[in-house]
Amino acid sequence: MRQTILVVDDEPDIVEIIQYNLEKSGFDVIVAADGPVALEKARDETPDLIVLDLMLPGLEGTDICRILKQDERTRSIPILMLTAKSEEIDRIIGLELGADDYVVKPFSPREIALRIRNILRRRSVPETPGPVRAGPLVIDVEGHHVSVSGSAVSLTATEFKLLAVLFQRRGRVQTREELLDVVWGYDYMGYGRTVDAHIKRLREKLGEAAGMVETVRGVGYRFAR
Repeated sequence: MRQTILVVDDEPDIVEIIQYNLEKSGFDVIVAADGPVALEKARDETPDLIVLDLMLPGLEGTDICRILKQDERTRSIPILMLTAKSEEIDRIIGLELGADDYVVKPFSPREIALRIRNILRRRSVPETPGPVRAGPLVIDVEGHHVSVSGSAVSLTATEFKLLAVLFQRRGRVQTREELLDVVWGYDYMGYGRTVDAHIKRLREKLGEAAGMVETVRGVGYRFAR
């Protein structure tokens, strides 16, 4: 079954290039040129992934990302941001809001397809024999479910993979580079702060269990034993 990608960008030339290359790579593509249409299509058609330009007329990409991640109907849809080099602050905000990855313009169409495949692949996490508990935190890798003190925690695909990897290697320090390689799945061309942004967001969602994800200053992160 072909996976569906929603491309949100107001520049027809860019949309045409992305759509052509994604369809050539085996994806179905739907498009939106502004925020309201993007939100409507995300809710109605539930795409497998959204390619979201940050600079849009009216409703900006960061606002769209925030709305999508607050809506139960769309919060689990992965988001790949398109940004300009000058939009670093917006890029970090987007990652903190729950976006999964970003591509900086100008970009290679092949890179977009590669990043999309790797984001979608992250949903497949190595199985463990049922739920595991660490204090108030319960992780069900097979069921893709996390709870803290009995309350369900909604994580993006990347946040879940990050938590699962740290837990599976608990007690061992993981450098940012190691996490980029394992969680992002390839030689990721972003900054180490990408990991920091996802860790910050993950801790916020874990609430009372946030302290189980420890920072090892100057090195990286580890899951407490």
